[in-house]
Amino acid sequence: MRLRPVEEADLELFFQQEHDPETVRRSKFTPRERDRFMTHWATRVLGDPTILVRTVTVNGETAGNVVAWWEQDRRFIGYAFDRRFWGRGVGTRALTLFLEEETNRPLYADPYQGNTGSVRLLEKCGFRRSGTLMHGENEHIMFVLDER
Repeated sequence: MRLRPVEEADLELFFQQEHDPETVRRSKFTPRERDRFMTHWATRVLGDPTILVRTVTVNGETAGNVVAWWEQDRRFIGYAFDRRFWGRGVGTRALTLFLEEETNRPLYADPYQGNTGSVRLLEKCGFRRSGTLMHGENEHIMFVLDER
């Protein structure tokens, strides 16, 4: 497994991952239309020097991405992995590697409470539950990774 900078060719796969029906069901995230998705990545993600984003590869194949961004005074992380890589330890290893590079603490994440895979991933990587919050009608769990 390797983390590397995002390449333009990765965006098509990231778009497909965001539209995967099971990903949508588990994350409760509404996928964006293609133009909006590509503009978001070009301007808000790749165009923002405060954002750290990495493509995750497994044996040279693009498996997903991990990203950290600022939301007001809090640093959040997020990730998306192609379904073919779920349940294989890819998320745990990718997030562990990413956390070596992303040194800001505390770090926050807020997965949908029903996304048990994401909840387990964060707990394995040392995040602790710190409360709940609502995104629309969906309850999410706030996780925090404190100073080490």
